Amino acid sequence: MNDELASELEAAPWRKASYSGANGGDCIEVAPLSGDRIGIRDTERPDLAPWVVRGGVFRAFVAGAKDGEFDF
Repeated sequence: MNDELASELEAAPWRKASYSGANGGDCIEVAPLSGDRIGIRDTERPDLAPWVVRGGVFRAFVAGAKDGEFDF
């Protein structure tokens, strides 16, 4: 990861779902990044490097989740 992206991720406005557990776990956090990218990280392991995906990839995933495509 380059220094510019690392700095952007450190300062990013991370958000998590209201469905997350009371202790802040059991969820992922997302943050909008420059260049239509999205950072994704595990709330229980913010020390690990986040995934960074294109905005279109994230939007397709969210649409699929809303449609129940990932229900087990």
